[in-house]
Amino acid sequence: MHIKRIQAIAVSLPMIKPVKMSFEEVRNAENILARIETSDGIVGWGEAASAPTMTGETPGSMVAAVRYLADKLEGMPADDIAAAMHRAGQYLYGNNGAKAAIEMALFDALGQAKGKPVYELLGGARRMRIPALRLIGTGSTEGDIAETKKRLDEGYVAIKIKVGVSTPEVDAERARAVAASVTGDNILICADANQAWTPDEAIRFVRGIADTRIEFFEQPVAAHDVAGMARVAAASRVKIGVDEGLHSLDDLQRHHDMKAAHGASLKTIKLGGMQVVHDAAMLCEKLDMKVNLACKIAEAGIASAGLLHLAAAIPSLDWGVSLSSPYLSDDLVADPIALDGGFVNVPTGPGLGIRVDEAKVRRYTREV
Repeated sequence: MHIKRIQAIAVSLPMIKPVKMSFEEVRNAENILARIETSDGIVGWGEAASAPTMTGETPGSMVAAVRYLADKLEGMPADDIAAAMHRAGQYLYGNNGAKAAIEMALFDALGQAKGKPVYELLGGARRMRIPALRLIGTGSTEGDIAETKKRLDEGYVAIKIKVGVSTPEVDAERARAVAASVTGDNILICADANQAWTPDEAIRFVRGIADTRIEFFEQPVAAHDVAGMARVAAASRVKIGVDEGLHSLDDLQRHHDMKAAHGASLKTIKLGGMQVVHDAAMLCEKLDMKVNLACKIAEAGIASAGLLHLAAAIPSLDWGVSLSSPYLSDDLVADPIALDGGFVNVPTGPGLGIRVDEAKVRRYTREV
């Protein structure tokens, strides 16, 4: 079985409502799809979100990267994913989101060819029900409390409060109020600043939430400032997580060695694919670091399925799984992922275990 054709498709997907983050308000999901046909007639799908402030990639750059790599990879064995991605790395530096979409499509195609779900290709399932985390980011205390209540009533078992949109003191007061509104003892609560603050500002925030039940605080300072992360971690009673500052296994090791993070948010678009996310989770287990798995806002059901297969296969999920397809008002898969009592069930069919609705793909395709 060989790679016959690789296509790049840019899509713009409508969101149910905007999500307010430190640098932007996300109103539409601008993603790319990789569609791979094999010589046996199998079609595999992969997906990646554009994330200019996280990966430096836009929809246009990712489409260009996939198209640039297509003729370098077409004709290669489709069942040797490592070789295909090695060649991709030889021809193109970086562009991890584009590479992740290609690799996910290869995993989907190989799983279908073997009649196995992707989690079996990653070493087998350790769990089949995945705890779901929901982002809370309305921009106001009242809105966040109401949104939190709504999501917990729906069954979510974890929430992440978006901060970094105001001063550390104002955001700490909002986070405290949201945390205090949660009554269930088994609910995971965390906060995420998306690089919004200086180390001194972040320290003011962690001091403001020190006596709350917030479990971890994600990426308080700029991605490159590992020393600043270490300063915040040393001053904080709340565990610190790395997100935008993590783009390789070396980054993960560096944050651990500098005592800059107690855990990490692992994303395929940052690390370059499902296999390296699995490798990063194995390294976290070795280093005794906590793990959060996440899609970028807002990847559709293709990427969400990929994340669920990873969630099934990695050693631990201490900090939950953030699936972003529920933020969309429409999806690209025939059977969108549904919440079941605060958890999501891992697809069990071959490959990613999904059916992509190509009519919807055409409806949401955009030119870049």
